[in-house]
Amino acid sequence: MKSEKTGWHMATHWQTTRFELDLSRPWVMGIVNVTPDSFSDGGQHSDTTQALRHAEQLLRDGAGILDVGGESTRPGADLVPLSQELARLVPFLREAVRWQVPISVDTYKPEVMQAVLDLGVDIVNDIWALRQPGAERVIAAHPACGVCLMHMHRDPQTMQMQTMTGNVLTEVTAFLKDRAESLTSQGIAASRLMLDPGIGFGKTVAQNFHLLARQADLLHLGYPVLAGWSRKSSLGAVLAQNGQTPEPAERQAASVAAALLAVERGACVVRVHDVKQTVDALKVWQAMQQEEQGH
Repeated sequence: MKSEKTGWHMATHWQTTRFELDLSRPWVMGIVNVTPDSFSDGGQHSDTTQALRHAEQLLRDGAGILDVGGESTRPGADLVPLSQELARLVPFLREAVRWQVPISVDTYKPEVMQAVLDLGVDIVNDIWALRQPGAERVIAAHPACGVCLMHMHRDPQTMQMQTMTGNVLTEVTAFLKDRAESLTSQGIAASRLMLDPGIGFGKTVAQNFHLLARQADLLHLGYPVLAGWSRKSSLGAVLAQNGQTPEPAERQAASVAAALLAVERGACVVRVHDVKQTVDALKVWQAMQQEEQGH
């Protein structure tokens, strides 16, 4: 696909285990946290039955992809043992993969990647961009799964203690380019890759908004982009009044606005908590797009 406004080229499809996703329209990725401590909805869906019920509602609300996480990656989050992460994920995934919708798993552990791919999961969404030992090998051995490579400064335990310095766009772009090249050099098809600038992962509020303003520059790398702004603290910072920052659940309108701005700047996938509201906003945007293209 080529943008007439900017001239950049990007992929038209995202290859995943079971589905080839058409990127001519934006995809809403609904967040399912089967964790007790995620920053926005920790504990609300940690029971398998509750998580399945929540996921079904996200699909009814219009989610095209489900992104399932068994370990919180909020700043300062505790590490979760492998056995515990699998115990949270596997019962949910055994049922969810039967629904015939794209399922993504948010994990950085190679053993978890292997286990969920063996269950039939479509996408691995990795905040470490496959830098953990053995992760690249798991993905290279799989014939078709989709991969989302995210930029993160430092690690979840320390990333907000010492945020990035210098030109954030230059560093993020160089990192994502290097990671994508590392995978394609091993024979992993470029059509399987998605890039995520990692909003909130070791970046200041100003840096996050700079990445949004210049997000289209990332498309010059030739890969589709995923944006994850939903309920992030940077949104809370701009909403703060009289020194009071709204709780994550109160950042819904701001999250929808950020998702819409990200799509306008070329994001193919937006990862969100508030699926219905985001889907509705994108319907308005798509109606305007159709009218513009018609004239």
